[in-house]
Amino acid sequence: MEVKQVDLKHLAEKIESHQTTGQDMDKVTIDNPSLTVEEAYEIQKMCIDYKEERGDQMVGWKMGLTSKAKQVSVGVDEPIYGRLTQSMELADPVLPLENLIHPRVEPEIAFVLKKELSGEDVTPRDVWMATECIFPAIEVIDSRYKNFSFTLVDVIADNASSTKFILGDQAFSPYHTAWDEMGVAMFRNGELLHSGTGAAVLGHPVRSVAMLAKMLSREGQTIKPGQVILVGGFTEAVDVSDGDHIEVRYDQLGSLNLRVEG
Repeated sequence: MEVKQVDLKHLAEKIESHQTTGQDMDKVTIDNPSLTVEEAYEIQKMCIDYKEERGDQMVGWKMGLTSKAKQVSVGVDEPIYGRLTQSMELADPVLPLENLIHPRVEPEIAFVLKKELSGEDVTPRDVWMATECIFPAIEVIDSRYKNFSFTLVDVIADNASSTKFILGDQAFSPYHTAWDEMGVAMFRNGELLHSGTGAAVLGHPVRSVAMLAKMLSREGQTIKPGQVILVGGFTEAVDVSDGDHIEVRYDQLGSLNLRVEG
């Protein structure tokens, strides 16, 4: 039986359109069950290329599926990554709901590099030597697929559900604290919903950055100086809606707040 050739460009144009307009869509694997992980990453890259053509420059990377439990649940043995652009970064602690579908938020930290990281052999030590500073961060994820339901291939093609993020105003030295032991607590409208530590991210957040460098090296890519890397959620994500107030308290780092409007 002849296998139908997948039109990656068409799928990228469709996904990027739904990312821009905030309209939900069916999973791309419904009509393209043979789509591979490699093709999904190519679709992801095409989507970002379209954004860059409109002046929305790439500023970094995000890691997803960084907990072992999540990896087991979708049958993979490593995380996935997505790309961050300028328009995704919130300048103020306000999340407008316009063009979002079913947003969720999760507490993270973000590494910012001063040196390029590349290659299959990147170690945690290499990451520390290349890191300029670390920020407390909140990531907003929002799958473009109906009911937030997708396969691994679908979510990679949809830029790992990347949507928005905000960094704290204060940067911290990489050596400020033991990041795997650092605790976070996430509140919605004053109610504590989740708490966790950095160990939830591959045992230690620095491993997430090293893993990203290794994964990118397979595609001939590197992590550039100045780029932001969101390492992955310290806790489960939380649904948000109009009027919600999110507060994340970080041990030794203060708090980050986000107000939801729309």
